[in-house]
Amino acid sequence: MATKKSIKVGPLKQSELEEANRIVRLAFGTFLRLPNPSDFLDDRNFLTPRWRSPNVKVIAARDGGRLIGSNVVTRWGSFGFFGPLTVLPEYWDHGVAKRLLEATMAIFDRWGVRHTGLYTFAHSARHVGLYQKFGYWPQYLTAIMTRTPEATSALVARPPNAPPDMPTLLSTLTRNQREQAIQACTKLTKRIHKGLDLAAEIRAVLANHTGDIVLTYKRGVLDAFAVCMNGVGSEGGAKICYVKFGAARNGSGAGERFDNLLNACEAFASSRGAAVEAGVNLAREDAYRRMRSHGYRTSMQGVSMQRPHATGFNRPDAYVIDDWR
Repeated sequence: MATKKSIKVGPLKQSELEEANRIVRLAFGTFLRLPNPSDFLDDRNFLTPRWRSPNVKVIAARDGGRLIGSNVVTRWGSFGFFGPLTVLPEYWDHGVAKRLLEATMAIFDRWGVRHTGLYTFAHSARHVGLYQKFGYWPQYLTAIMTRTPEATSALVARPPNAPPDMPTLLSTLTRNQREQAIQACTKLTKRIHKGLDLAAEIRAVLANHTGDIVLTYKRGVLDAFAVCMNGVGSEGGAKICYVKFGAARNGSGAGERFDNLLNACEAFASSRGAAVEAGVNLAREDAYRRMRSHGYRTSMQGVSMQRPHATGFNRPDAYVIDDWR
């Protein structure tokens, strides 16, 4: 069995992606005591699309050259988060997660991010205790919520004579329009939390063909946007429209802008024949209540942990969708 000296941590290789994905499914499925652990996540892939994204580092733990675990480290401007962190069940309690976390903290230090977080099992004292050793503190629950929308009009390319407030998809815009929209998304998120920037994530979704970006406007000004992952090989898979991140412009009227964003995400999911899955931290009380009023129900929940122990953008006035898985 592995010893601390025999475990080596380094970048995950492309040739290891299939095995790393297998370990992700096996580790979570085993922890959750599923009858067939390898069925966890179904056709969803939380690892390969991120490995291909420039704002992500995926690190691997190996024992004598054998892949035994991995962690995914993501940067959204001044904010970073990690996960899924997974280890082969036969290597649990042998210090592998600790070695992966030490390497993860080094990545955050090199990036110079101001604020980092993670999502973990609220009921697991072992998980929470491990992350506390690295300076993370548990805060509010994050609810993973789902809804299957009714058939609606699909979001399509905006015709030249369309009203300026018509919701649209980033992929349907011209190159110049896309860049303007991405800059507007960055401006919107930086008003919510200093330095928060989803530009690299947005570009990766389009480049990897793993979903699209839903945009809503009012009087030609960006009101809200959502990074929606859907399709075979994506983080949502074929059956789920996974809203990895969404945000409405803050200030007066933010709640109504958030409602309109939910409507647009549901229209996108309906056009794909998919259910919507979206996470919301319960510190964002009004956002959570509005999702409930739209018919979303909690399918699972975990706890967000942050370093430093601060609210970040888990605040009542933040109309944000995410879950840091």
